[in-house]
Amino acid sequence: HELYCAGHLIEAAVAHFQATGKRVLLDALCRYADYIDTVFGTAPGKKRGYPGHEEIELALVKLYRVTGEKRYLHLSQYFIDERGRQPHYFDIEARLRGEDPAAFQHKNYEYNQSHLPVREQREVVGHAVRAMYLYSAMADLARELHDQSLFDADQRLWNHLCTTRLYITGGLGPSRHNEGFTADYDLPNETAYAETCAAIGLVFWNHRMLQLDCEARYADMLERALYNCVLSGVSLDGQKFFYENPLASLGTHHRQEWFWVACCPPNIARLLASLGEYIYAVNDKDLVVHLYIQSTAQMTVGGREVTVRQETIYPWDGTITLRLGMDEPSMFGLRLRIPGWCRNAQLKVNGDAFDIASHLEQGYVRVERVWQADDRVELELAMPVERMYAHPNVRQDAGCVVLQRGPLVYCLEGADNKVPLHRIVVPRTAELASHFGPDVLGGVTVVSGNALAEEDTDWTGTLYRSWPASLQPGAITAIPYYAWDNRQPGEMRVWLREGGS
Repeated sequence: HELYCAGHLIEAAVAHFQATGKRVLLDALCRYADYIDTVFGTAPGKKRGYPGHEEIELALVKLYRVTGEKRYLHLSQYFIDERGRQPHYFDIEARLRGEDPAAFQHKNYEYNQSHLPVREQREVVGHAVRAMYLYSAMADLARELHDQSLFDADQRLWNHLCTTRLYITGGLGPSRHNEGFTADYDLPNETAYAETCAAIGLVFWNHRMLQLDCEARYADMLERALYNCVLSGVSLDGQKFFYENPLASLGTHHRQEWFWVACCPPNIARLLASLGEYIYAVNDKDLVVHLYIQSTAQMTVGGREVTVRQETIYPWDGTITLRLGMDEPSMFGLRLRIPGWCRNAQLKVNGDAFDIASHLEQGYVRVERVWQADDRVELELAMPVERMYAHPNVRQDAGCVVLQRGPLVYCLEGADNKVPLHRIVVPRTAELASHFGPDVLGGVTVVSGNALAEEDTDWTGTLYRSWPASLQPGAITAIPYYAWDNRQPGEMRVWLREGGS
């Protein structure tokens, strides 16, 4: 993990410099990166190696961006290009140590994504955090080097992840054994690993994909991970953390104050501290709104300064108001994401209705006009409670349903539902409603409705019998998944059994 740790140190140095303008840490890490550059590469006398745990690749791109020193960019490019090439460096290294490469503890190089050159990879495999950092670096290099082959590879990998190996919470990597991926559609709930750092890595990757191609699907996936698996990783008081984020619990899985390997807590801290970088984007002709978060930002669009103030209580409500400020009228496009979960959206500009359908580009509605100070844009995203279903090949979720409202995935917790959660059946025709509970978990929107629960009172002395359990009606209450395990210990369940009536 030496190069992994070096990468995090480099990222820290870049962040410190950007926040303070001081170079003391940055200069030290530049010297470290300079030394690493003398060790690795294709020149005679250098090692043709690369990290076992990816991270330094994306860090070197950040270092290049703040220093302008191209050798850092080229070193990152080398690490990416060399990965997985034959003869395999890790085999050579093992033999030089007098070891058998076949004795590698994980038995194959899929674990660290070095089984193939990166441009030939078509499936997300191995350790989930390593994969996310690798794919993020590939996107960075695709952008800096205008390398279409890296972007194409990233797109293939993104599609594979999102169609076969991703939890509905934005969690990824079901297995504790390798802290990562197993097989297509293998998404167990109670034993889900779904490391917090992996979900954070998914946020990083999708943000970079947005910078390459402004498609709403990347922002949708960023948002899904952020509001569900990432936020689940920290308690409401910010004092305890999840390393793993299962989608079901019998009441034995709890956040901890710290970990022996403490990567997740600081990763959460740096993501939340940098959240402002994810909300907006600009280019020469457009101001883009990716995320709906109360905020104020000043940006340069088409050479002119523009201030945007966003007013919203999203994700509890789908009403978003944008107010623009500028010194003089300015022509540019304002692009607003219409989330993939939204079935009905309405837009007004200074009180006048605007046709979304005829101005929708890659999931963003684009409003181009001469903007003036105090122009007001109002976006209304309908947020009914929706039922979500898994692909039929996800055997663990067969016959089950998830409740979702807006970007938030919901779960049942024992604190609100006194019947063992596996015995609850949600009828397909049951009406579900939402309301804001100011006294629930610091103030959240809860989902409630009528359901059925299997009775166990007439099973005394019997484990099996020839007729099913009787069903009794009752109410259920669901809370946002991210907020679970913040009260007394108890069960939790995301995927709920669904009945026919």
